[in-house]
Amino acid sequence: MSPIATHIETASENSYIIYFGDRNSALITPAVSASIAAFAEQVKLEFGYRLVDLVASYASLLVIYDTMHCDHIWAKSTLRKLLTKPPKHHKNASALIKLPVYYSTQYGPELPLIARNSGLSVAQVIDIHSSTQYRVYAIGFAPGFAYLGEVDERLATSRLATPRLKVPAGAVAIADRQTAVYPAASPGGWNLIGLCPTPMFNANKQPHMPVSVGDIVQFFPIDEPQYLALGGVLHEL
Repeated sequence: MSPIATHIETASENSYIIYFGDRNSALITPAVSASIAAFAEQVKLEFGYRLVDLVASYASLLVIYDTMHCDHIWAKSTLRKLLTKPPKHHKNASALIKLPVYYSTQYGPELPLIARNSGLSVAQVIDIHSSTQYRVYAIGFAPGFAYLGEVDERLATSRLATPRLKVPAGAVAIADRQTAVYPAASPGGWNLIGLCPTPMFNANKQPHMPVSVGDIVQFFPIDEPQYLALGGVLHEL
């Protein structure tokens, strides 16, 4: 068995959710994330064409299967069988993905707020944010929105009291001890610190995202000309 406790629950007529760790303890650790990423790869291999989708979260994995090709008995027994096997770490389980960021007080209006709250300069905030490596813990609320953690505690900042009606695509933001890149324009209450020119979701490409759950992300600073040269667009807030 995996060293991390797991259990399966029915989520719908064609899906199961597997919880990793003790749900009551809200266990969120790199070990849990790595186990979820590795198990997801095993599910892909075993289910093959029977698999519709996988949705990973901080401590769970939703497995959606095609009832035209298998039933719930086969799906559950297969998942149980996989959970008894030692986890196999696939080659991308801890891939390091580097993303450019144009840090700017104009396009990242909460940079001064974070600096003021932490007692640091804006330059120090940028240095700390870009020198930290973040694990992809989950993907959602929108396609391509990767929750990255953990932000240095000096930069941890609560969500805005009043969310913005529109956050531009590519906005890099912090909320508490998480950071993320908005994949598309949407409402949002995270603290904006810059812009990333790398598309975080493209339905016409395989894979659709540059990152997966279990990957490691590190940002690196670029200036405005570099941002524009990489295809970035300057959005007015």
